[in-house]
Amino acid sequence: MFIYFVLSLTMSSETAQVSSLPLPPMQYINFYTDENVRRNRAPLPPRPIHDTYSMFGNAFNADDTIIRSLESQGFRRLYPMHFERRRELKKLNHSLLVNFLDLLDLLVHCPDSPKRAEKVEDLSLLFIHIHHLLNEFRPHQARETLRVMMELQKRQRVETAMRFQKHLDKVQDILQNALQSLPDQNEIESNFKVPTEILEQMENNPNESANPDPCYELDYIMCNVVDNMR
Repeated sequence: MFIYFVLSLTMSSETAQVSSLPLPPMQYINFYTDENVRRNRAPLPPRPIHDTYSMFGNAFNADDTIIRSLESQGFRRLYPMHFERRRELKKLNHSLLVNFLDLLDLLVHCPDSPKRAEKVEDLSLLFIHIHHLLNEFRPHQARETLRVMMELQKRQRVETAMRFQKHLDKVQDILQNALQSLPDQNEIESNFKVPTEILEQMENNPNESANPDPCYELDYIMCNVVDNMR
């Protein structure tokens, strides 16, 4: 973990301000424009740490484990090497209450007693042990958090796939019903065929003018075609 010291200029007073935190991502990536990259003005990435680094005023080694032991930090261990964390946390919590009551008793009866500093150190050591035991659950918490996130993503993708499948089935049903409602090709061709009786009559009597109906014969044909299509 790095601590970046970012120099930002205020628009009002134009005074330099130093921040112990990095810029937000959206402000940080604005420095990586095409022009800044072409002119080598983009900020360089942080250099990898090989030996030691400082965080919150404490020195850390890059080769240290994520959770260091109490002995490596210079603290005396109050519980054995093989223990049950739940039981030890309960014991530490009870010891914390007892030592706090002892401290209150000292402050009431003999506030100038040197045992007051000892009780304060004991309370500090108990808090350090409780904090250390809780930190040892961090890897398990990280794995469980990742598992929950992956299960949530899996459930969302499965639900999306199921909704997509439902829409696909509905579209396939609509297309199937549309195909079934289409008329047969032979029926369509038969509707557009001209009756042979009319054609034969026209061929036999091409100059017949005694028809009392003034309608033309071809109009009858088109009317029959329209009636058949209905």
